[in-house]
Amino acid sequence: MHGPDIAWYLILATMLFVTGAAGVLVRRNPLIILLSVEIMLNGANLALIAFARHIGTEDGQVFAIAVMAIAASEVVVGLGLIVAMGRRDIELDVDKLRTLRG
Repeated sequence: MHGPDIAWYLILATMLFVTGAAGVLVRRNPLIILLSVEIMLNGANLALIAFARHIGTEDGQVFAIAVMAIAASEVVVGLGLIVAMGRRDIELDVDKLRTLRG
């Protein structure tokens, strides 16, 4: 097997996931929260691919592609909502966005 051991990939995946989780918990801007969720998903994808490489199958890579497709659709919907709120001059603070108004 060429390249680093699986432990290095899992350490990097854990660091990415923890960084994303900290961003979700600390920040109040919806754009930063979306970015943090993407970082968390990338950490999970890296772990899936590392385990698939370690086992020798392609299952983790297939799941990672599915997660990337779901993440892309999540970003499209989230950014659409954020742009719509920005056009209506609604303050983009997550704590103040408790109810949806028409």
